[in-house]
Amino acid sequence: PMARAGFAATLTLCTIVVLVLVPEAVRAYAPNLVATLRLPGEPAFIAGHRGDRADAPENTMPAFEAAFATGLDVVETDVQLTADGYPVLLHDPTVDRTTDGTGAIEDLTLAQVQQLDAGSWFAPEFAGTRIPQLGEFLDLLAATPRTRALLELKDFWTREQIAGILDDIYLRGVQNRVVFASFNFGSIENLASAAPVIPRVIIRRDLPADPVGLARFYGAIAIMTTPWSLETYPDAVADMHEAGLGVLLYTLNSQKRWKEATDYGVDGIVTDRPGKLDAWIAETRPET
Repeated sequence: PMARAGFAATLTLCTIVVLVLVPEAVRAYAPNLVATLRLPGEPAFIAGHRGDRADAPENTMPAFEAAFATGLDVVETDVQLTADGYPVLLHDPTVDRTTDGTGAIEDLTLAQVQQLDAGSWFAPEFAGTRIPQLGEFLDLLAATPRTRALLELKDFWTREQIAGILDDIYLRGVQNRVVFASFNFGSIENLASAAPVIPRVIIRRDLPADPVGLARFYGAIAIMTTPWSLETYPDAVADMHEAGLGVLLYTLNSQKRWKEATDYGVDGIVTDRPGKLDAWIAETRPET
């Protein structure tokens, strides 16, 4: 099993520290929360992208169960709202690619979504698998104490919508094991206001000229980006670490990319192949 408890301990300490802060202080204090998202000398943590989508249909309970069962550091998923306001786990704006249905998720009610088959497209043995609600995922998280969750809020979320999913998170007592992420700056701002005690990660396909300034402005603990961003800004990881911030890379699925990421010294790698990445890290990690 994966035994990188340092990340878990560091992130938990990060959240405990934030809990004593008033919301107004979070933006100014956030860059000092974590020196890195892992302890010195530890390998980058592994985040299972939409669960373990190499072995089960993405963003479904079988994929999450497979990811949690292997002792992953982090399990990543995507959260969207149905037409009647229920948070469900789906990456695309429509259900067309990963279910037997059609249409935008924002136009479908929860009852309609629950009728869709989200597994047959992957393999016949997953026929009848449903799009899960966020609460189902959080129940699994609550039952797996060491693993963390990276929840990407798709598109724009209002403060009221964020408050709705906070109820689900706090009800299960997993608030110290959740990190929010988003591409949308409006959502990041609303997260800072509605959920200041839960760490935030900004997602950017391309790094800005001043990633440290961007993270500090929004009170984020890290930026998640692509490997080609670091090719154009090779000092970004060192600059972010000097500022007490982290860098995560997505979605890396080859040994070539894993080596590039570890050479850069990034803090976390999001992958569709978490088991293979874990084995590769174990094989290539220098002897201590």
